[in-house]
Amino acid sequence: MNLLFIGPPGSGKGTQSKLICECYNLRQLSTGDILRENIAQGTELGAIADNYISKGQFLPDDIMIDLIEKEFQKMCHCDGFIFDGFPRTIPQADAFDLILQKHNSKLNVVLVLDVIDDELIHRLTARRTCPKCGASYHLMYNPPKNEGICDVDNGELYQRDDDKEETIARRLEIYHARTKPLIEYFEKFNLTRHIDGMLPPNVVFEKITEVLDKYR
Repeated sequence: MNLLFIGPPGSGKGTQSKLICECYNLRQLSTGDILRENIAQGTELGAIADNYISKGQFLPDDIMIDLIEKEFQKMCHCDGFIFDGFPRTIPQADAFDLILQKHNSKLNVVLVLDVIDDELIHRLTARRTCPKCGASYHLMYNPPKNEGICDVDNGELYQRDDDKEETIARRLEIYHARTKPLIEYFEKFNLTRHIDGMLPPNVVFEKITEVLDKYR
């Protein structure tokens, strides 16, 4: 079973991807995790990524396509995969289709998480991260035991630049302009299944399993 997510930043794609991988024994490829790891390691890709992400912008299509091609080669022999954060644009979707064809693979379903902008801003501005171990918290849903302090290593939590309101507003603007058209793109192939991302995370996962169990 091969699938991907489409949804705005803060819609819960990362959380649900991890649950899906555990339940269905799939491999996850999260472009956000890969880019953040490169930023933390100070790689050349990380420096390029940080320049775009800190401004709430997407990386150029050619960089993302090359990244996905390399990562997919590492996982194309697994039983199934889930892509989180790619493709984000129509050109990326076209390139993604060619990558799948090259490896004799195909998509089974595209999950679309629907969440309104006000809720997304509320979710993202409340996120905090530990610079030492990378642990993530949410001030409303998953707060640290001690305010501003990481539970794991007592590091001082901070708000990432891409979680600040002005950056989030820019990211949402770009999402609506460049990524939402992907929904119509995949609807042409009858691949999309819409999930109400406004529901509690456990209920969202139940709705997702109702869809995915049909592909087992």
